[in-house]
Amino acid sequence: MTDAAPTPDADLARHAVKMAKKKTARDKIMAGKAGEKGLIIVHTGAGKGKSSSGFGMILRCVAHGMPSAVVQFIKGAWDTGERRLLTTHFAGLCQFHAMGEGFTWETQDKARDIAAAQAGWEKAKELIRDPRFRLVLLDEINIALRYDYLDVAEVLDFLATEKPPLTHVVLTGRNASEALIEAADLVTEMTLIKHPFRSGIKAQPGVEF
Repeated sequence: MTDAAPTPDADLARHAVKMAKKKTARDKIMAGKAGEKGLIIVHTGAGKGKSSSGFGMILRCVAHGMPSAVVQFIKGAWDTGERRLLTTHFAGLCQFHAMGEGFTWETQDKARDIAAAQAGWEKAKELIRDPRFRLVLLDEINIALRYDYLDVAEVLDFLATEKPPLTHVVLTGRNASEALIEAADLVTEMTLIKHPFRSGIKAQPGVEF
């Protein structure tokens, strides 16, 4: 004689018990968390979504009425949807500084790229030092660091010694250095599985920019 199949009511009861145990465990974990801290956040990896995630955090700050700022390092010359939205509708809550002049294979001028990156970093330091800003997004700075347009040791020393205690700083771009990853509080790696560019589809507004 086989066992009777569980009834819907029994399944619901088991689910309720399981979720109650999960809630108890979760509440215990949360009870041990207290206080706030300004985080160093890194979005890296070959997959799409690094800048998009950073701009999502900027919009969260805007929604909470928290002043924020963006410094774009490499693709600052692009006319992006994020830039249009923030500068047109939320300039009072988000400063936007497009300091880059395009990817290195577009400018083909290393000295000019270095100068643009250094100017972007000076602006970034100014914004980060200002405690009014809750979050500062350094978009594509990891690329500038990878090409040695900026000194990663200098960037890390500044973040460790001059960043206000409650300011979040988000650094995006592929190939984040191991030193930056080690120093960060939160690191997310975007993994590329499929991308339409490989199928001959160009970058499209609303998706890539």
